[in-house]
Amino acid sequence: MKKRFMILSFTFALLLLGGCASNSNEETTTDSSENSSRLESPEDATTNKNDSTNEGQESDTDDATDVSSEADNSISENSEGNESDKEDKEALARYSSEEIEYARVWLQLGPNKDIDGLYVRLIPVGTPLNPDDETSLNYPEDVIQLAGSRLIDGSVTYSGNGNGTINVYNVPLRWDGIYPAGEEFYKEMIENTKLVSIDPGDEEDVIKLIKLITVHDY
Repeated sequence: MKKRFMILSFTFALLLLGGCASNSNEETTTDSSENSSRLESPEDATTNKNDSTNEGQESDTDDATDVSSEADNSISENSEGNESDKEDKEALARYSSEEIEYARVWLQLGPNKDIDGLYVRLIPVGTPLNPDDETSLNYPEDVIQLAGSRLIDGSVTYSGNGNGTINVYNVPLRWDGIYPAGEEFYKEMIENTKLVSIDPGDEEDVIKLIKLITVHDY
């Protein structure tokens, strides 16, 4: 009986030892798996970092491409504008600066743009504003009078300043009224000239008008 009890005790002890060994192996396996996971994590982080860096580089490349494209378009537009300006200057190069001025002034200020001829009168300083009125004052400077071939075309009387501006005199092409008008009347005309900046105008329209110019001395 005693011998049997010892055998059972020994068997029970063996079973306990086997269970502890099994738990130890499972814990070792679990720890090994967790360590393996920790070892792989830095690689994954490096991979994610590389992917993020590549995406950033691609974005920078796209931005640089867009900027380069915009710069090329801007250069192209500027080149086209410069070519157009160059062609305009070359087309007007055959005409005098005076002829170009007459045409531009009429294009901007002429009452009637559709005229058969553009007549230019060069009026020297000291000429009476109204030759038919003995009380008329004289022009204090050389002036230019532009007019169409018909009275209804109107006129523009001005002096040039040589800087793209002119002084416009409010003087009619034909004087109608009761005279003598008195010096004060003409003094007001002289003192109330209007300073006007002249636009370059359309090159084709300028050339068209230049071809209609006829110049007369006073």
